[in-house]
Amino acid sequence: MRPRHRLDPYWMLAPTFGVLVLFFYYPLGRAFLHSLYEWDLLTPPRYVGLENYRVLFTSGALLAVFSTTLAVSVTAVLGSMALGLGLALAVNRPGAFAGFVRTSVFSAYVVSWVSVALLWLWMLDADAGVVSALLRAAGFGRARVLADPSTAPYALAFVIVWKIAGYSMVLFLAGLQSLPPSVLEAAALDGAGKLARFRHVVWPLLAPTTAFVGTTSLILTFQAFDVVRIMTQGGPVRSTTVFVYSIYEQMFMWLRVGRASAEVVVFFAVLLALTALQLWAYRRREAV
Repeated sequence: MRPRHRLDPYWMLAPTFGVLVLFFYYPLGRAFLHSLYEWDLLTPPRYVGLENYRVLFTSGALLAVFSTTLAVSVTAVLGSMALGLGLALAVNRPGAFAGFVRTSVFSAYVVSWVSVALLWLWMLDADAGVVSALLRAAGFGRARVLADPSTAPYALAFVIVWKIAGYSMVLFLAGLQSLPPSVLEAAALDGAGKLARFRHVVWPLLAPTTAFVGTTSLILTFQAFDVVRIMTQGGPVRSTTVFVYSIYEQMFMWLRVGRASAEVVVFFAVLLALTALQLWAYRRREAV
């Protein structure tokens, strides 16, 4: 159906475009502008050109932050997708119990990040935490996962998985329920077992859902700030300093507005590149 007037689609898109300009493109443009200056919020800004970017790339701090962010995000995305898909397969059936499980799992996603971080901080506390109490009762030592640089990033990734697994489950459940029953019935009549049906029928048909869940989950995990701020404050030994927390440090703790703005621009470029890479891999797989 063609619009009555040629400008009708643009008028309909105008509110959304206005919101994007006001809350996304304009702040991003201002961040790029500030990244060209050295400013501590107290003295007048001083133009330094690309010096903030040079310092970020030559100091090694940016690479360390990116590595930490990528390790936490990849672990959380893969873990939440695997857990979400497994739960979706388990509860994709009628009945009150399956509905109760779906609601219970998804409720973790509805709870705020601050509440989740406080809950797990209490549970993983080395001295008064529930996990440490259970380990001591079993004859083991205290749970020091948040105090060890080698385990702290993965402890945060575990908390993120616990938080967003319900999101992945709901999306995979919607994908499973949209599959054509005739295809599954034909595979069953041909003698394909449950594992074969999942591998050769269900999983390929879930490719669009998987691409969407992976892309949105990656963006969610890259923006996880509250769990870092509350549980580790970027430590120990900066082992959990992710992009968003590094930007917070530069801006509000060290008053380096230019450096923080440069990190924002780099952070946006990284997110854009990873999203494009993920979509490219999905389209290439579809074309094969």
